[in-house]
Amino acid sequence: MNGKRTSKPGTVRFDSLDAMPPATPLSAAFKALSDEDAARRAAADPDAGVIPPGFWDALPSVAAETKEQITLRLDPEVLRHFRGLGKGYQSRINAVLKSYVRAKENAG
Repeated sequence: MNGKRTSKPGTVRFDSLDAMPPATPLSAAFKALSDEDAARRAAADPDAGVIPPGFWDALPSVAAETKEQITLRLDPEVLRHFRGLGKGYQSRINAVLKSYVRAKENAG
């Protein structure tokens, strides 16, 4: 296992999604459940929340904002760090920058 144990019992942290072991496939019995059976099981699950009728109808529709492609010059040290984290490094760079922007907006 490539995961790292955390202080929380039973919790393992992975550096990336690619490092995680594959999920256990769904059983044939689970795949064969009818919609009614699935709904009945969900209703009996104490951890499943009930969504009130009309909940989704009241939400405003929001168009997804697309990303803009640009050319960005980064220090080699910064690029090596993010590339060293593996696949998805550009998304991680974006997440760090977005976090910085939100922190600045909340501070000012």
